[in-house]
Amino acid sequence: MVELLFLPFAEFGFMARALVACMAVGLGAAPIGVLLVLRRMSLVGDAMAHAVLPGVAIGFLLAGFSVAAMTAGGVVAGLLVALLAGGVHRFTGQREDASFAAFYLIAMAVGVLLISVRGSNTDLVHVLFGNLLAVDDAGLLLVASVATATIVAVALFFRGLVTECLDPEYLRACGSPGGLYHGLFLGLVVLNLVAGFHALGTLMAVGLMMLPAAAARYWAGTVAGLMAAAAALALLSAWAGLLLSYHLGAASGPAVVLVAGMGYAISVLFGPHGGLITRLRLRRHLEA
Repeated sequence: MVELLFLPFAEFGFMARALVACMAVGLGAAPIGVLLVLRRMSLVGDAMAHAVLPGVAIGFLLAGFSVAAMTAGGVVAGLLVALLAGGVHRFTGQREDASFAAFYLIAMAVGVLLISVRGSNTDLVHVLFGNLLAVDDAGLLLVASVATATIVAVALFFRGLVTECLDPEYLRACGSPGGLYHGLFLGLVVLNLVAGFHALGTLMAVGLMMLPAAAARYWAGTVAGLMAAAAALALLSAWAGLLLSYHLGAASGPAVVLVAGMGYAISVLFGPHGGLITRLRLRRHLEA
């Protein structure tokens, strides 16, 4: 039994590399997903994942599957969409989620159009869904670097990032640079989505960011606890998803995200902080 759980990662180098890459993505992205949940911007994570597509497409057209070119293009495109959506929200009063939705749809259409015009259907599938089992040294270094930078940034600016998410008005009243914290937050979102793209593709990358973060609220009651629980769930999803894909011969990226979704469903049912079973038990106790 133990061999079935660990043998693929010990025997095959590509499985070990995929596991390290996926875990690195989860460690960096899951805490950022918690911040998105706290801001009630969960769907913005999905929007930003699509927003990087035009830059990724341009990088692909210029240099093929170059990690550096596609990463640079994705970061620029993601930040540009974030700035444009934020500008529309600030100067016109439109809800931030609505402006993000509008720009992400435009960005996704542009990205798919660029790849379909100059690339093949295989290239498009690779960009949209990734190829976790084919992560190379450059991609592995990128996701590890982004995860490290994210953890350090969250640790250093934890109070400011959380306060800006929960009560930006208080932060402004205290004279703190709320705009800088917001910019740092959006930058971390874009960086982690671009890093996740190299492992899971633009459509799947947001899965390890948002599903563990959404599930974590059923297991912890503090922000630090939420981040720790989200990271743990992301790591477990990476391991179990890759194991499932190996034994079933299924696509690795979707398997990882599906396991994360199963973790969310289990959390909703059995989580000690507001899970359905916990609520039913508490109701019966109060009625007794």
